[in-house]
Amino acid sequence: MPLPLYGVAIGTFQAFARDPEHDFGQWYHGHLTLATPTGAYQAALDVDAPGSVGVSYRLVDGLRTADLAAVRQLPDGFHALASHPTSGALDYVRSPILRDPDWLRRLKAAILRAVAALQKQPIGSTAFGPTVADRLAGLLHGLPRRPTGVYPWVASDGDNALDVLEPHLRAAERIYVFGQRFTTGLGVHDVHLNQGDPAGSQWYDTDGIWQDGAVVCEFPDGRVIVWQLKFNTQSLNTDAAGHPL
Repeated sequence: MPLPLYGVAIGTFQAFARDPEHDFGQWYHGHLTLATPTGAYQAALDVDAPGSVGVSYRLVDGLRTADLAAVRQLPDGFHALASHPTSGALDYVRSPILRDPDWLRRLKAAILRAVAALQKQPIGSTAFGPTVADRLAGLLHGLPRRPTGVYPWVASDGDNALDVLEPHLRAAERIYVFGQRFTTGLGVHDVHLNQGDPAGSQWYDTDGIWQDGAVVCEFPDGRVIVWQLKFNTQSLNTDAAGHPL
């Protein structure tokens, strides 16, 4: 079933840390603490996984507070969100603020089709990590006048994803962590894509649309950034149930 405790924790920056050691090929996390009126909320951020899985991150930095209209009016603390486009929930595939431009989506889809035609990917393969199209998007992203909506996925080695996020956390006026609430204690996990898992995987049955996790930072000048995570086994081409097409 889709995530039963999906929502958003809203608060201000309190602390940030990393796992004490990063052994290549192991799970690795960043640890964010938010100050809220009901207490400190913890969030563990999965930025590296065993080599057979792999993680990618993406930073969308062209947004304003108006793009957060549905959740910005909520007070600090945790709020359950219905898996629906009007609730403020996020969906990496369907949210207008997170969707790739049509030309980039078509290019990525064509590359993935070509790869699939050349080699059948086994369940759990890293078929959906950054592609040639993401590398192209990265080059365009660095231009002084980059195309609107071009935000590449980048292969995470753990620290590079956290190096990108940490300065934004410390400068933010308000932070929103989307994911699933802990059943015990105050915190949020599943702060990553929560759809597109391959059939046969242990997460396939929890796939769903409008239930994706992310860290969103709002700044005093009205700017907003969204930091996204996905496992490279997860597809961004999904059906109405959140399963890969």
